Amino acid sequence: MSISDVIRTLPSNRMVFDVRRDMALVRRWKEDLEGLMAEYGLSEEERDAFRREDLKKLADLGVHPYFLTQITRLYHGSARNNQASAAAQAYIRALVEPAK
Repeated sequence: MSISDVIRTLPSNRMVFDVRRDMALVRRWKEDLEGLMAEYGLSEEERDAFRREDLKKLADLGVHPYFLTQITRLYHGSARNNQASAAAQAYIRALVEPAK
């Protein structure tokens, strides 16, 4: 996973970019993720990765590395720079520990 693997036109990247900047979209994320993914035109592979909270798969599909931490915050709340938070722990389990 590196910045060179990012697919800028991937619908997931646009969706996360928009959601992280708009509280109305954050509410939609929490209440109707399926509808939001459909509205942004995500592929079934992207949708499945979001359903399973599979950060590794999202990275493999071309989601920007910065957005991976944003995605964990959307699922688990703000990390507030705390490595013990649920968001930080989800990121570590998905992407850091498997690399060991």
